[in-house]
Amino acid sequence: MRYSTNYDIGDRKRGQGINEDSVSLTVFEEGHRDGYRGQDRPQSLNSDRADDDEAGDGTADTGAVDADKSESSDTDGDSRPMNRSAGVFVVADGAGGHDAGDIASYITTTIVAEHLAPVAIRTARSYPGGFDVDVARDVLPDPPGEQELEAAVAEAITAAHREIIRYADETGTQSYTTVVAGIYADGKLHYGWVGDSRAYVVNSARETISPLTRDHAVVQEWVDSDEIDPVEAHVHPNGNEITRALGGSGYEDPGEATVQVDTRTVRLYAEDTVLATSDGLIDAQTDAPGLHEKYVDSDRADAVADRIREAVVTDDEIRDVVLDASSLDAASKEFVALANDRGGKDNISVLLFADSALPETPESGGMPVRDIDPDLDISERDTVIMTDE
Repeated sequence: MRYSTNYDIGDRKRGQGINEDSVSLTVFEEGHRDGYRGQDRPQSLNSDRADDDEAGDGTADTGAVDADKSESSDTDGDSRPMNRSAGVFVVADGAGGHDAGDIASYITTTIVAEHLAPVAIRTARSYPGGFDVDVARDVLPDPPGEQELEAAVAEAITAAHREIIRYADETGTQSYTTVVAGIYADGKLHYGWVGDSRAYVVNSARETISPLTRDHAVVQEWVDSDEIDPVEAHVHPNGNEITRALGGSGYEDPGEATVQVDTRTVRLYAEDTVLATSDGLIDAQTDAPGLHEKYVDSDRADAVADRIREAVVTDDEIRDVVLDASSLDAASKEFVALANDRGGKDNISVLLFADSALPETPESGGMPVRDIDPDLDISERDTVIMTDE
């Protein structure tokens, strides 16, 4: 399994703000015998691997990892054996400054990882067949189903929500964060999200990008109801308003507080790269209000729409960065550079991972629909929590 994380405060906030994003990645690498049967990886794909730790697993928690890490192996000739991988990823985007958003995102990435890492490892342990190991079923944990794993993700996110509320209650602050998080195990991604942090999967065999999340945001609701078009959504003045977040102002009972978590499961392939990101990648444009005014005043003219698409970061551009990058590390750095080049309006955090040990993408047909919404392509701005208060 290869992975890379990177983050930046954003050019507009540099020197006058803080990074309220937080990133966590926990990787479990298991090597046994010759690895996956009959699945060798070309030596050329080994070029950017870094040394793994001796135990065969690595953790990057609330920090940047600026080099791809990949399966440990004994290289022989032009190929090497594959390990079995499992992992947990979390990206959180806080709102409210040092004593609120910063703390909320930190609490979220650490608590969700703490809850889900054992689940990911137990899931990997329940499927020994990849190593051709004949283990009696009664000594293995029961394989969890998709619903059970999605429920585990929702429960971990809810646990973080309650701890943020507990913190807000004790400190008298309003503390909020978005989150996108999940478990990768047995060739599937089981994930959930609250707010407008996003996840995508880019497939290099078919050169496609599939949005895996739908923003919990005011502008997204207007797009869904056809009140505005996707181009206008990129630069709409209300694009900073989200409708759902973790945390609060401390008025709830931390032991009983709940939050609605959307969850899904998708299958992954050897040519897939999963990207999780805060909205700072999508929301880099600093001239969005001016572009919105020009678009509306022009009666939504095609020429102005094209100008907006060139100014913002679109899903197609995200896809191209992944496809063109020489490594995951190069892609994560390019995403930060791209966001800053477009204005660097907000904190930017990205996390990418891929597993070449998975089955190859079907050559024709047989692909599940992984897009949550094929028409989803909107932009948000500095996070504003919409509440009833």
